[in-house]
Amino acid sequence: MAIVRLLVVDDFRLWRDCVQAHLEGYPEVHIVGFASDGFEAVQKVGELQPDLVFLDISLPRLNGFETARKIRKLNPNCKIIFLSGHSCPEVVRAALEAGGSGYVHKQDAVAELFVGLEAVLAGRQYLSRSINDFGDVT
Repeated sequence: MAIVRLLVVDDFRLWRDCVQAHLEGYPEVHIVGFASDGFEAVQKVGELQPDLVFLDISLPRLNGFETARKIRKLNPNCKIIFLSGHSCPEVVRAALEAGGSGYVHKQDAVAELFVGLEAVLAGRQYLSRSINDFGDVT
């Protein structure tokens, strides 16, 4: 796998730090930046041109769904994985419809963050095991 340029978007700093700490063991992943709200995320996508964005749904100023739509318009090649604590099928479906290529539930992040990243970068859709337990959400 080539070096992946990643932007992490979450309003909770401790969570951003946890994602960073978890990915330090993967030299092929380079975190190019962090954002704490949707507007900042869109701005940083324009500036930093990441390959992939980990995106929370519950963000201040601009929610994750709207942020994803703006990111996809700004940079159609940028992949988006929603990384969220929401798990109901309607939310997951809305995330995918907004432009997400994957959805990792925060409770599954340690085990599935890198697996999801690899799948999405290979052109496949990825859903956490706990999300898949609900049945077909697509």
